[in-house]
Amino acid sequence: MKMIFDTHAHYDDKAFDSDRDELLANLFSDSVAYIVNQGTDLELSEYGIRLAERYENMYCAVGIHPENITETSLDDIQKIKRMASHSKVVAIGEIGLDYYWDIPREPQKLIFEKQLELANELDMPVNVHDREAHGDTLELIKKYKPKGILHCFSGSVEMAEEVVKLGMYIGMGGVVTFKNSRKAVEVVKVIPLERLVLETDCPYLAPVPFRGKRNDSSMIQYVAEKIAEIKNISAEEVLEETLHNAKRVYSI
Repeated sequence: MKMIFDTHAHYDDKAFDSDRDELLANLFSDSVAYIVNQGTDLELSEYGIRLAERYENMYCAVGIHPENITETSLDDIQKIKRMASHSKVVAIGEIGLDYYWDIPREPQKLIFEKQLELANELDMPVNVHDREAHGDTLELIKKYKPKGILHCFSGSVEMAEEVVKLGMYIGMGGVVTFKNSRKAVEVVKVIPLERLVLETDCPYLAPVPFRGKRNDSSMIQYVAEKIAEIKNISAEEVLEETLHNAKRVYSI
């Protein structure tokens, strides 16, 4: 039975240029039930729509990633709004804040807020990027109270509990399998399974034993096995529950 729901992928990435269609066809014929490809700018959001049109169980999110805000104007938010009316678009994403890179913070926050407002206006979930910006991210999701997922969660247990209280979901991927993933393991221990979803962020963050290699949706099996080990349940239970959670988030 196909049980894997990859809630956050980047199959538009150049890492897949040599075998994208063959890989996706094989994934959907094997263990993968659904994939949501994430947009990071206008061009790749459009590409994600075209890609999702080719596969029955592939969907997409449209949005502007914080790394791309320097080329973004407020007019672009209206373009995202128009894209969001497509039947294969299920979320606004990947949006958020990234304080790891030297990107001006106030413009990041402005574009993030405008996209949170848009998601609420459209009654759509968001897929939130938060890299070394936990305080401001939490402040803004408390302000706007969107539905959706905090992707590749890297915050504290206390922050995860706040996110869950707001009705959002915690996205977990390959990082939870890494040897230095103490925080992610603690979050998985504490957060109820009904508030977790699985993701790859492929082609990045492949789980152990593939760390450093190109990630793809089939490798979520290893993430599920690690979460099952932490929670002392079966990997099948993890896959089944997170599949239902993701379908609920994205209204699929």
